[in-house]
Amino acid sequence: MRAAQIAEFADALGDVNSAYTGADPVAPPTFAAVLGAAAWDALFADPELELALQRVVHADQTFAWHRPLRTGDTVTGVLTIDRVRCRGAMEIVGVTVRLATLDGEPLVDSSSTFVHTRAAS
Repeated sequence: MRAAQIAEFADALGDVNSAYTGADPVAPPTFAAVLGAAAWDALFADPELELALQRVVHADQTFAWHRPLRTGDTVTGVLTIDRVRCRGAMEIVGVTVRLATLDGEPLVDSSSTFVHTRAAS
């Protein structure tokens, strides 16, 4: 992660916190959602799951922080499907994305709930 990326993201948010600028900034907490979205892409691209993004509502999201994201971090994201509940044509899917450094240091766990509906048969 580069300082310019962090500054650009903070600027897009309109957040002028000095922690997000300079030579060694930390990323705004919501930057984790951008990184986690790559793991979500793999979830929605999995043909076996047959999830259609256009039939998904993102119902909830929480973050459990281990430490801030910093300049120089190289981050990986691993998505786990925690729970699936079916109610008729509706599926409630709980997932967790763990963002960690390449060395395995945990950074943040982001848990989300998606509501997905199946196409009419």
